[in-house]
Amino acid sequence: MKLRLTLFWLGCLFAAHLYATELGKVTAEQLLSMQQNHNALVVDVRTAPEWQATGVIANSQKLESFDGNGHFDQEKWLANLEKLKSSPDQPVILVCRSGNRSGKIGQILTEQLGMKNVYHLSNGIQSWIKDGHPVKADCLTTACK
Repeated sequence: MKLRLTLFWLGCLFAAHLYATELGKVTAEQLLSMQQNHNALVVDVRTAPEWQATGVIANSQKLESFDGNGHFDQEKWLANLEKLKSSPDQPVILVCRSGNRSGKIGQILTEQLGMKNVYHLSNGIQSWIKDGHPVKADCLTTACK
């Protein structure tokens, strides 16, 4: 009886692992392809000073993640993300400076909340720029026009 119970629980754990949602990493080229061919929502999770310093990926949405104290207001951030999505199953690609923050947020979305179709740009906007892809200036004033 103990053996059956043990095997049952092991089977449950194995099955749960098989169906666990994982965060995907994408390259700059994959991001472009997904944005064009699959209507992927690109969400830049950096801060306003970072957006101004480097610019942003064209057609991306800006949605700050961590505040100045390193706190992530998950509920508020998710509500804002849902407003940006055109459908529940729309692919979401997270972008930060180096891939660290976007990876952390992506893990929360996939592992804790079970969201599917969540990716993050491998090595962040730094790799995007290093690979020669264009950025759009982040203009907070009319001086950028």
